[in-house]
Amino acid sequence: MIKSLLSHPLTKGLSVDDPSTTVLRKQIIQEKAFLKKVYEEWYVALANSLEASSSRILEIGSGAGFLREYILDLITADIILLPWLSLVLDGGRLPFQDETLDALVMVNVLHHMPDVEVFFGEATRSIKTNGQLAMIEPWVTPWSKLIYTKMHHEPFDPFVLDWFLDSSEPLSSANGALPWIIFERDRKKFIRMFPEWEITHLQLLTPFNYLLSGGVSLRSFMPGWSHKFWSRFEALLDPCMDKWAMFAKIILTKRI
Repeated sequence: MIKSLLSHPLTKGLSVDDPSTTVLRKQIIQEKAFLKKVYEEWYVALANSLEASSSRILEIGSGAGFLREYILDLITADIILLPWLSLVLDGGRLPFQDETLDALVMVNVLHHMPDVEVFFGEATRSIKTNGQLAMIEPWVTPWSKLIYTKMHHEPFDPFVLDWFLDSSEPLSSANGALPWIIFERDRKKFIRMFPEWEITHLQLLTPFNYLLSGGVSLRSFMPGWSHKFWSRFEALLDPCMDKWAMFAKIILTKRI
């Protein structure tokens, strides 16, 4: 009942796999000042993490986002057809020749990939040596487990043994714990399977801001002008982000 009352009226009751839901979510992000500032913060962090020489950059799962405002000439793509995107593609079958991309960026996408092993194989093939794979994804901490399992609509299972998802639905199939499983719990496995990649940066982020924004599914809990205050409060938690973070910025560099 509480979730129903807090649901955003524009997308209440709609399937996330319906392209019209993404169209409405684009409107929501632009209209919810606090949420838009969260995305702006993430986009600046990703753009600043890329090498200055990067010129051919692909974003997978662009959806309702606006990263193109922060990375010039960004190739925007998603698995569903949306009028403002450059390409429709599947992350497991990238339509690029070998070593032709300088970087690949994603926001909240990896944990929806049905077969991340195939995706990393494609990323390894498509990205140049010394190129980057930059992403912001959900992360596992005591605080995030409470929030993601009690308040979020997506599955969140840190104990699942493999990296695969049910691929029957392109957007609703998910495991929010998957990035943590790959890069923390199973890090040795990832390094063994993909020795081309070095995890060059992993920063834990955002204990409260995304939650307070209500995301794209719930009403906002805070006005936009309060974002700066909450960001400063979050900064005070840097020494104990391993207990409070809900997201992580992960940067991989292809060394071979």
